[in-house]
Amino acid sequence: MKGNLYSLFVLAAAFFWGTTGTVQALAPEESTPLAFGAIRLLIGGSAMLLVVFISGKLDVKNWSWRLVFLAAVCMACYQPFFFTAVKETGIAVGTVIAIGSAPVIAGSLEWAVFKKRPQKSWWAATVLALAGCWLLFADSSAVHVELTGVILALGAGASFAGYTLISKSLIKTQPPEASAAVIFMISALLLSPLLLQEDTSWILTGRGAGVSLYIGIIATCAAYFMFTKGLTAVPASAAVTLSLAEPLTAALLGVFFIGEMLTLSSWIGIALMLLGLLVISVSPRKHEPAGSVHVS
Repeated sequence: MKGNLYSLFVLAAAFFWGTTGTVQALAPEESTPLAFGAIRLLIGGSAMLLVVFISGKLDVKNWSWRLVFLAAVCMACYQPFFFTAVKETGIAVGTVIAIGSAPVIAGSLEWAVFKKRPQKSWWAATVLALAGCWLLFADSSAVHVELTGVILALGAGASFAGYTLISKSLIKTQPPEASAAVIFMISALLLSPLLLQEDTSWILTGRGAGVSLYIGIIATCAAYFMFTKGLTAVPASAAVTLSLAEPLTAALLGVFFIGEMLTLSSWIGIALMLLGLLVISVSPRKHEPAGSVHVS
């Protein structure tokens, strides 16, 4: 019974992450992807840091600040890449490519940097992801897939892969909640200059304040802490499988709520990328720390 409850925490977190693209589409027209991503980190990072501080889990002694900064740079890059991608090429396609490419890119980085040969499941997931991407482009006459948006989505996947790999090293010695809070807050500071160059008056409107608070407090702070809570009783591989609800939620909301149009080949492409995520998530991992699983 406890395991089912904690699985619901992971599932709820993935659902809230999957709503971010749709929430951006509902933001005032004056908002930009750069400002939206910066606001998300600023509100979310501040809320996470406050929660960790109040709970007494914030201890910054013996931290590898070089790794913290690198992880923060990756997370700071992810925000504008991701939100610009979903604006350019659609919520469904942009989210699935960003999330689906992350494990493929992470495996490539581990192979290139750490000389760690990927498992067989990684090769299978890579083939499925590439086939899925090809199908997304297969019928360009029926569905518009913006190349710039796809490249930005891949950039988001690469940024997220880098963040995940670096976080794996940090959480070996630091609580996952504290690591995430500090990383998100530094990321917010890195993106904050963008807010000085962008028109942010939309944040003071009713709709602007609503989407900003939702994206920061619910889809970032609350979702991450629900996910972390769920990991205390849910195996990491099962948590990643449950996290497939994120791209699935994004795709369904984009089509049925925002009105995006996808052809049969596009749906098959999305299904193949989701299958690739499923294959890589259910494969056994040796000595994997519980907190090493992260989603956007």
